[in-house]
Amino acid sequence: MSRKVYFWLTSDSEGRDKALLSFSYYLHEKAEESRHNESMCFMVAILGSVFMVAGIIQTLLTAQRPEWFLIFPYHIGSSPYDFMGLAFTLLGTMLLLGGVVLAVHYGAQRLWYSNALKEGYRMEEEKARAQKKPKDRIPLTELTREVNPLSNILEPKAESQEA
Repeated sequence: MSRKVYFWLTSDSEGRDKALLSFSYYLHEKAEESRHNESMCFMVAILGSVFMVAGIIQTLLTAQRPEWFLIFPYHIGSSPYDFMGLAFTLLGTMLLLGGVVLAVHYGAQRLWYSNALKEGYRMEEEKARAQKKPKDRIPLTELTREVNPLSNILEPKAESQEA
């Protein structure tokens, strides 16, 4: 599939030339950018899950009797390692949730760009079909007039019925 890329040269107020791209090319680039951002957000979410698990393991190994609220220790010892485990757990949770939320956001953005691009291609196809010459089209009457090669055998001619 070949893409058409249109460039328009314009000048801004300071006399510098700028190149403008076609809207379909812009949408394609934005969809690629959203795809990249979505994959980066999934990597951030994976990093967050690693930090969260590391924080929970750190808390389990260093605190004597931590008291838990779901996965967060709320009563830990006075050791700096206990605080580091809590910090890793909180940081990991924030990275995990933020990565997933942003990945969903960028996925929805990519879907919007893709749908707009499909709509643009559909409109271009309709415009190309409307500009086709009528002589290139086969009339409907020619399509319905099919000649059956067995019609002479199956249907006797009117002359033979009269005799």
